[in-house]
Amino acid sequence: METWIDREEKTLLNTYSRMPIVISRGEGCYLYDEEGRKHLDMFSGLAVNALGHCHPELVRVGKEQLERYLHISNFFYCKQGVMLGEALIRRSFPGKVFFTNSGTEGVEAAVKYLFKIGEKKGRRGIVSLEGSFHGRTLGALGLTKIPSVSRNFPTMNYPVYEISRETLGELEALFIKFQPVGIILELISGSGGIEVLAESDMNKISKLCAQYDVVLCIDEIQTGIGRTGKFFAYQHYGFTPDLVIFAKAVGGGSPLGGIIVNQNIDGYFSPGDHGTTFGPNPLGAAMGRKVLEIIDDDFLSAVSKKSQWMQEGLKELQQKFPESLGEIRGKGLMMGIDLKVDPSVLKAAFMKEQVLINITAASVLRLLPPLIISKGEIGKFLTVFEGCLEKLQ
Repeated sequence: METWIDREEKTLLNTYSRMPIVISRGEGCYLYDEEGRKHLDMFSGLAVNALGHCHPELVRVGKEQLERYLHISNFFYCKQGVMLGEALIRRSFPGKVFFTNSGTEGVEAAVKYLFKIGEKKGRRGIVSLEGSFHGRTLGALGLTKIPSVSRNFPTMNYPVYEISRETLGELEALFIKFQPVGIILELISGSGGIEVLAESDMNKISKLCAQYDVVLCIDEIQTGIGRTGKFFAYQHYGFTPDLVIFAKAVGGGSPLGGIIVNQNIDGYFSPGDHGTTFGPNPLGAAMGRKVLEIIDDDFLSAVSKKSQWMQEGLKELQQKFPESLGEIRGKGLMMGIDLKVDPSVLKAAFMKEQVLINITAASVLRLLPPLIISKGEIGKFLTVFEGCLEKLQ
């Protein structure tokens, strides 16, 4: 009998290396396959399902919106989009919002906005950080400095100046020489291996941006909406960005993204400069409002507590298996562990125990569990992790 996996291979373009699991449903922190087996999900749709699978409040709000309308186009005012935009501004800084369907489209919007600023100021070019992942569309790809992603695809004919964490001391000279209009950064690199920008480095960058009139853009696609224990990761630092890019968790599982433009750089887009058929997506915006309502200060405090439990358990495993585990990095429930064992073998061992993990940057275990994960579920993950490491000795 032909399986779903066989049918996909015949039907869909081969662009993903999938796990050999066909999912039938999700609930909380678990995914269920077609055989009815229950799998603990430790990367939650790559940080999309921050509130887990089929959160009852999101399901309720989604159904209510479906009964009103699903799409009206951008020729009409969308109340849900306005209310979500207001909520995002309250959780960030005074400014304005543009909604997209995804993170990479948010990056595209940011690039176009920077271009418009540059036109007015007579400046060109964007600075990006080595090892960054900003998306797969051609404009965003020019800022994505990961060889396995960018490869030899064409990119936009617009200057992009790359700098590494090791050469951040040269940033001022770069600003003086090339006079870029903006810089786009991940504070914690998602696909780049969960590398965290030091607060001292980020504060220097923000001061240089202010000194040389460079627009400071923070990519919060993966780090935002509570993932790090703050609503946005930049709130761990001592600065306010000029522009934030958000996506993933904001729509509660529905495709949604966008940018927040600080009021100090408002006014560079006019009707016709940019747009999208599905933005704002009424369903995603309605669910997003509920996401922001649930992820309040108490919720964020709980994320930080869960992070502490996770870090303590991981450090114990690191001490017990120093030949298998290297550095542990991250903030909140966005963590990376350098692996000294074969990642594919470890991933298979976890799957055998019905725990789903993600590997990034070739050898980094990336943990992005639902933010609703319980202490017991963290304990289950750590117990399985210990068992897998023992088997690999």
